[in-house]
Amino acid sequence: MENYFEYRHTVGFEETNIVGNVYYVNYLRWQGRCREMFLKDRAPEVLADLQADLKLFTLRVDCEFFAEITAFDELAIRMRLLELAQTQVEFGFDYVRLAPDGGELLVARGMQRVACMRGPNTRTVPTRVPEALTRALAPYAVGVAA
Repeated sequence: MENYFEYRHTVGFEETNIVGNVYYVNYLRWQGRCREMFLKDRAPEVLADLQADLKLFTLRVDCEFFAEITAFDELAIRMRLLELAQTQVEFGFDYVRLAPDGGELLVARGMQRVACMRGPNTRTVPTRVPEALTRALAPYAVGVAA
């Protein structure tokens, strides 16, 4: 088993700029999409908790670019756990271009730090990372600070 959760994506024209390469904000959107698909596939109980009063606040996001990608490139966005604290989680993301011959090229690397919160919008307070999320993240925690 790999130590990352993988979301596959084909780049569309709408994700490119006038020059023809992918506009930077899409990398951040793909981080969010990968995280959402992880919750859907690996932690559906957390989705139910989000419909109640759990909130996942993104505190910090980052992306470093190594190579250009363009329309119709096939990508694997690979999410792994970097750190699990009492109320926060830090994810790492590798953006890998997949070649038809099976080759791979790391085109970008990013991270995202998320805080777990509960309560009404005017009185939201930090809360422990839900046990269901901790369990779902366990396979992706190789070498993680906890």
